[in-house]
Amino acid sequence: MKLRIGTRTARRELALAVCGLALLAGCSSGTVTSGSSPSAAAPASSPSAAASPSGSDLCANAAALRASLDQLRHVNVQPGAVSQITSDLNDVKAALTKLVTDAHGQFQTQTSALSAALDTLKTAVSSLGASPGVSTVSGVVSALGQVNTAAQNLLAAVNTDCPSASPSSSA
Repeated sequence: MKLRIGTRTARRELALAVCGLALLAGCSSGTVTSGSSPSAAAPASSPSAAASPSGSDLCANAAALRASLDQLRHVNVQPGAVSQITSDLNDVKAALTKLVTDAHGQFQTQTSALSAALDTLKTAVSSLGASPGVSTVSGVVSALGQVNTAAQNLLAAVNTDCPSASPSSSA
């Protein structure tokens, strides 16, 4: 697939959208800075300690999810990016499914939010593939921001059981 932009204005707008994506990727490993409160990071109703998931499996899956998310968040929007984003998106979904399975209902609020954000990104990427342009690139950038926020909230919640899954563990 080739991304073609016909006018100088459209090229500038695309360049700005790509810069916005790069900025988003560069800021993705920090803490959530939107105006929302961090209370969404805590489980809504936490099961008793005896019912907590297997620590090693949960933590391994949280680490795998984090690695998959890092790949997705550091994508470059350019010709051919749709297939790369789709591949990275599928990896994140697979890692999330494993985490959900091992969490046994724990972190349901956060995993559901991340799943919904991934669905939004999938739709935006499909639109980019069908009709490449400034508005569809902006849609992907926006959806990546939603995935980033949901992922940070989930990893912050998982951090209570797996400190290495902390969303701020990388520099």
